[in-house]
Amino acid sequence: MINTPAGHVQVTTPAPRQTWWKLADEDEATCVTQTPAWLDCICATGPYQDASRLYEFEDGTRVLLPLVARRHFPLWLGEEESWPGEWGIGGPVHPAGVGSAQARAVFEDLARRPANRVMVRFRPGDDEPWARTASPGFRVEPQVTHVLNLEGGFGVVWEHRFHQGVRRGVRRAESSDIEVEVDRTGRLVPAFYHLFEQSIPRWAEQQHEPLALARWRRKHVFPRRRLETVTSRLGESCATWMAWRAGEPAAAIVVLRYGNHALFWRGAMNRELAHPTRANHLLHRLAIEDVCAAGCRQYDMGGSLQGPSLARFKESFGTDGFTSRRYYRERLPLYAPDRGLRRAVRRAIRFQGY
Repeated sequence: MINTPAGHVQVTTPAPRQTWWKLADEDEATCVTQTPAWLDCICATGPYQDASRLYEFEDGTRVLLPLVARRHFPLWLGEEESWPGEWGIGGPVHPAGVGSAQARAVFEDLARRPANRVMVRFRPGDDEPWARTASPGFRVEPQVTHVLNLEGGFGVVWEHRFHQGVRRGVRRAESSDIEVEVDRTGRLVPAFYHLFEQSIPRWAEQQHEPLALARWRRKHVFPRRRLETVTSRLGESCATWMAWRAGEPAAAIVVLRYGNHALFWRGAMNRELAHPTRANHLLHRLAIEDVCAAGCRQYDMGGSLQGPSLARFKESFGTDGFTSRRYYRERLPLYAPDRGLRRAVRRAIRFQGY
């Protein structure tokens, strides 16, 4: 029990799984990366443990904050994050919404955590009361997430939200010699990861990054084990869409789904095979039609830190840009110097992207 501006609050950590799933089901904005299944993927593939926090206020409001703590670190040097690295958006789950006093109570609780760094990234468009009440000790990093509105169904999306160039690209792909299949069992993991490895030299060239560094960095942040874990644990909620050309994998995307929300999580391609046929346009078209049929109302295409060309590609599907802020605070200033060093190295090699 803690005393806050919103009165006494009962805090339970780790949050009970049954309660977490119940709140996730009740909150229509919950995305797959805010579920216990996603936390389990993080803990299964990295040095993390469950540090989720359930806040129960006197007026009956409950707020669930997904959170992991780094294992094997002294507490005063440790991290509590929602989420770490490239695991995407965490942020609070709150079916009944939150007021300013409740948002302030959560921030003040996080400010008192003994971990050196605490970091939370909010889902797109969900940080309004939080932005007004953030503790002065927290810094903010604005990021943009591209989200396609699926209201009205696929017919409306195709006719009124896809740009003409996307529809033209889809028709070109449909008349080409590519074949598309979808897998929800993990069978296509080897083929997808092969495409991912093939993509690294192209990404390195685009970003002026030494190839050896690019291979180490990309495979470090996205090892094959991570893909295998997510496809295994999410099951039917994880769809791998693969385009084949002449028996070779040309392009692939991984789309995750929970409730009303679908997430384009990963993509890779062999440009020589995929680009002339506009295979990626067709893959997204099929994935979007699929999640519309499943009742999803949003198709989250993620950010575009890699560069303006990726942003234009996502915008061509009719996405809108939403702010998805990351808040963090730390007692020892380790995060900022590390980021500064990384920026200096990137400037030295004329790195472009993220």
